Amino acid sequence: MVIKATFLIGINNVTSNKNIVTEGKCGIMKNMNREDFIIACKDKNIELDDHQLWQFETYMHLLQEWNQKMNLTAITEENEVWEKHFYDSLLPFSEMKFNSLCDVGSGAGFPGIPVKIVHPDVEMTLLEPIQKRCRFLNTVIETLELKNVHVLSERAEDHAKKNREKYDVVTARAVANLPVLMELCVPLMKVGGTFIALKGKNGHEEVLEAQMAADLLGVKMIREEVFESENASRVNIYYEKVKSTPNKYPRNFGMIKKKPLGGK
Repeated sequence: MVIKATFLIGINNVTSNKNIVTEGKCGIMKNMNREDFIIACKDKNIELDDHQLWQFETYMHLLQEWNQKMNLTAITEENEVWEKHFYDSLLPFSEMKFNSLCDVGSGAGFPGIPVKIVHPDVEMTLLEPIQKRCRFLNTVIETLELKNVHVLSERAEDHAKKNREKYDVVTARAVANLPVLMELCVPLMKVGGTFIALKGKNGHEEVLEAQMAADLLGVKMIREEVFESENASRVNIYYEKVKSTPNKYPRNFGMIKKKPLGGK
């Protein structure tokens, strides 16, 4: 299937209107099945062995089983899980090398656990404040025999009190709009590290809203990737940390939500 992949390059911390546009086969397919997933991953230089495929299949079955007794996700159909949970989680990290990653508001484990399956040597921290979701995450980790994964029932602003500038990569999917998300995530990043926000079709508008937050927190946008298929539109936004975040950030969550940096 041919989809449109648009790469928006950050210039002076503001996206340029002169975008680089490429079209080609990108592995996001309608009704993606197991074999489609394997092919799509190969297209991104992700080679999966039999054990990793077993881990993904087992993860899917656990997700479907647990979702019957608690609200983990609205996406449980097998073909949608392969695409919208597993492939979408891997896509933003396919060309990156890093040693540590923090997934903020991990929920059912996306993107953190798929990334861990493909990058088993990465030290992974999953932040999830809801205890019952943490129980699910720990069950997945134990069943999949994943090592060096830390599930913490903490909010990001609390975790930052003792873990400032600790991680190479900080990421989040479907947690909050970008100005709020930045204040929660950026203090956890090392200087020189990367913040990756996995967004839906309105991601570009959020980039514009988050400009002041980026300046205050010490990051600059390096690129924005837009992937469109028949099923959905994805926007992955990448920021580099260029200086330390002032110690007054993050504020308590009530203040972050009530008065987001540069937000409305």
